[in-house]
Amino acid sequence: MFIKLFGANYIYYDFFAGSGYDADGAPGSPIILLEEAMGEKSKHCNSIKNSGKAVTFIFNEHEPTKRQSKFEELKINIEKHTRKCKEDNNCAHCCFKTNITNMDFGKEFKTDINIKAILNNTNNGKFVILDQYGFTQVDAEVFTTLVNAPRTDFIFFISSSFLKRFEEHPVSKKFIGDGNLSFDESKPEECHQIIVKYFESIIPSNKEYYLNHFTIKKGGNYYGLIFGTAHTLGMEKFQRVCWNIDPRAGESNCNIQNDFEANTLFGQLETNKIHGVKEQLTKEILSGNIKDNIKGLKRALSLRCLPSIFTETIKDLEKKKIIERLGCKSYRSTDIHRIKENQADYYKINILR
Repeated sequence: MFIKLFGANYIYYDFFAGSGYDADGAPGSPIILLEEAMGEKSKHCNSIKNSGKAVTFIFNEHEPTKRQSKFEELKINIEKHTRKCKEDNNCAHCCFKTNITNMDFGKEFKTDINIKAILNNTNNGKFVILDQYGFTQVDAEVFTTLVNAPRTDFIFFISSSFLKRFEEHPVSKKFIGDGNLSFDESKPEECHQIIVKYFESIIPSNKEYYLNHFTIKKGGNYYGLIFGTAHTLGMEKFQRVCWNIDPRAGESNCNIQNDFEANTLFGQLETNKIHGVKEQLTKEILSGNIKDNIKGLKRALSLRCLPSIFTETIKDLEKKKIIERLGCKSYRSTDIHRIKENQADYYKINILR
């Protein structure tokens, strides 16, 4: 039934969509996505219409509730939202398509031929959302499938601190045992970073892939999200969001790096994260591992920093007459994918001493 979706240029797949709203009536991921995409106030709606491209949202929910299935509630809520949007904006035809499914993720994700066809399709850009219940659904096989899917970015949420609380659970043992990971009892805020290291170890060393994370403290628990993309532009966009929220380290809402706070005695100094990344970049530049700006900008991204930090490092080394740039004198540090070797905005790095 999904073959008709291949006419879409972009597919958003929310595998754990819920009913559309939480118990307090606040919008869940499906409604938030549609509100962002649709309507007169959305900058995306008109641009999609003008471009002639197509966008399809696939919302999946399997869990039942006491009253009725969340799947049925989801269908009703999506239909209401779409109908109201059309009425409010006097829109006879919506450029967005929605499809509601009732798949059991744990049983079907790894075997369903329709899901495989969507993920393996090379013509469409895909964004996959996995707001799993707890931490049991996204294992190494699911993660590897997403990493290897062409033109596919993904984000999934994980109850990080629950892994320590339920360390005897088979999935917890997999994270801790297979990856040789250990949790410091005195540093519960670091559990999400440890989980990211486990997933990083699964990515083949010869594959260019970007993985980022963000830790969220809520009450006494720590949650986190993990974002993956094979494209530098996807990573740039995600980094900008993270660093806008956490300008010290781009990692959390709770200062897990113990960095200098703004408006304190040391507020004007570089934070621990930025200082450490600049030191690492400097070391790799002077060792000859980073020979041009393309590799340097990508390396900054892989270190989970804005690529502009590489440019700041280059400027500092130039000022000290340690290196010189050969080629274009541009300091461009955005849209890395547009910088091509021996073309505009490209330069090599020559070590002077």
